[in-house]
Amino acid sequence: MMTIEKAQRIIEAVVGGSQRNCRMRRTVIAGLLLTGFATDALAADSAAGEKIFKAQCGICHAVVAGQNRIGPTLFGVVGRPAGSVPGFNYTADHKKLGVTWDAATLDKYLINPRAMVPDTSMAYAGLKDDAKRADLVAYLETLH
Repeated sequence: MMTIEKAQRIIEAVVGGSQRNCRMRRTVIAGLLLTGFATDALAADSAAGEKIFKAQCGICHAVVAGQNRIGPTLFGVVGRPAGSVPGFNYTADHKKLGVTWDAATLDKYLINPRAMVPDTSMAYAGLKDDAKRADLVAYLETLH
């Protein structure tokens, strides 16, 4: 059985190889992904996500149930229909979004909120870094 640490070392070794090894790198990485080791090695970190939340989201959003600020509470956001927090005044586009927040939907939204909700009142340009976004979503998944 391969450990996560060993999978990480393999990924680091093959990613750093020369152009000549391109096919081998792709084959090894694909094999690790198929067996699940690379996915485990690259798993999101909810503790890091909490730090991102505090730095970028905590000014406007609370993580306590029923506590809305400039933005709605994000307590229980995963599994909740968009635009459904009682007492929060959502924009029209947000009310008619018609999605239930899950990891994939939050990931897409957090890249560029205005792309999903053009009339959003949220003044946030988005989080472009895939790893940081995954960490943030992992943290949001813990809020229940």
